Amino acid sequence: MKENPRARKIADRIRQITVDALRNEVKDPRLGFVTITDVRVTGDLQNATVFYTVLGSQEEITDSGVALESAKGLIRRELGRGLSLRLTPSVEFVLDGLPENAASIEHLLDEARHRDAQTASAASSAAYAGEEDPYRKPDEEGEED
Repeated sequence: MKENPRARKIADRIRQITVDALRNEVKDPRLGFVTITDVRVTGDLQNATVFYTVLGSQEEITDSGVALESAKGLIRRELGRGLSLRLTPSVEFVLDGLPENAASIEHLLDEARHRDAQTASAASSAAYAGEEDPYRKPDEEGEED
């Protein structure tokens, strides 16, 4: 299904306004090193889902999530000021699972590299079970037909 280009532009604008609001307006000490990774807007532009990541421990991640939930009203107010829409979209913050997925994929790739190296080392010391070239070839001497 094709994405609505207007919704994508609004999502990009929401991302920029949210980043600016977090940087300049939100003064919550619980808010850690938060990165807004993506924003998705419904087709009717009524709901915006803001995906974020936090650099730090699990405690800092939960504290930042609580701080973002408490700053939701302030961010929605800034969105109302910055967007030229009839209705300001509601905002929902969702912790992005991308870093965990990337770490999982990286672990699987490392395991595949390790297994490839084991296979290559086993293949380098392997010997043929029979002759090196198992196909029959005509006799060099008997080709007088």
